Amino acid sequence: MTLPLILFYAFIAVVSIQIIYYLSFMFSFGIKRAETRLKKQVPISLIICAKNEAENLRKNLPYILIQAYSNFEIVLVNDSSFDDTLEVMKDFSSNHNNIKVVDVKVSETFWGNKKYALTLGIKASKHDFLVFTDADCVPNSEKWLAHLSGNFSNEKSIVLGYGAYAKKKFSFLNKLIRFETVMTALQYFSYAQLGLTYMGVGRNLAYRKELFFNNSGFNNHMAIKSGDDDLFINEVANASNTALCFTTESFTVSEPKSSFKAWTLQKRRHISTASLYKLKHKLLLGLFYATQLLFWMLAISLLIIGFTWYWVVAFISLRFIIQWLSFGFTAKKLEETDLIILAPILELFLISLQLSIFIANLISKPKHWK
Repeated sequence: MTLPLILFYAFIAVVSIQIIYYLSFMFSFGIKRAETRLKKQVPISLIICAKNEAENLRKNLPYILIQAYSNFEIVLVNDSSFDDTLEVMKDFSSNHNNIKVVDVKVSETFWGNKKYALTLGIKASKHDFLVFTDADCVPNSEKWLAHLSGNFSNEKSIVLGYGAYAKKKFSFLNKLIRFETVMTALQYFSYAQLGLTYMGVGRNLAYRKELFFNNSGFNNHMAIKSGDDDLFINEVANASNTALCFTTESFTVSEPKSSFKAWTLQKRRHISTASLYKLKHKLLLGLFYATQLLFWMLAISLLIIGFTWYWVVAFISLRFIIQWLSFGFTAKKLEETDLIILAPILELFLISLQLSIFIANLISKPKHWK
């Protein structure tokens, strides 16, 4: 058997695996309709952990304070900031009786560890139902808390939300960041829908305090600087305790990074936790990313050598059509339709970046959350 023929058969196998992933895992979420569940409003503790976020807090806290929700407190956690973050928090607290401030002092043992700061914030909260977001996030509506909390029930103790990034005109980096965000959401929502929840995003996440303490908090991975959202959810989620919330009103919107360097550092921290996921999640996610990379490598190689190019083009087209359907339905749901036509190009850039990040993390690990 010749090398080109071996490559071609490998290419067919890779395309087949990709199609199975998109059709079995992701297409089912793509066509799932968002359901609005507005129930009796349970008391909520909203926790925001901030490190050097004075300006973002000044700008974004007013949008949180006007939430149309009957009973919620805001726990602001100052994680050893050296700007005016603590002063801004105290100013808001003096004017709003539902704001509580937790000031985390510098600790040699836990320096640079967001999980320690979050743990103190959770302990200071007074309600059992917790919602988490970041200082640079803005709720997409005044009903954000109502939509998230409406998914809690006797069976559902975790609610996964969607954290979008603001659109910037004429910015390829912005499109790449938003494409990666949609692809990540497509996967964690799809897996959760199939009872295989493996992560959530701290920009828009909710769970019960009881779940946190029954798991001994972040103790099992406290030494890992990242993972306060995905590693914790990977530990405590099961096939029946997780709800999905992706109504437009339930989104949060963050300011994206403005440089490739800053975004790459952020992605390095996020990707560094994947090796600690449960084995079944690592295998499923690893196979998907590996076949994504091999798809492009084999497709380009076969087109260059011209081996049965018409069949190669046919398989490429088939895979792109199925990807466009799965990604397109999800992008429409998450209000990211401008990304659909660019999906193949953005995917190629993203895979190349992820490969470079993987190699960089093998050489050195990112140390701090900020």
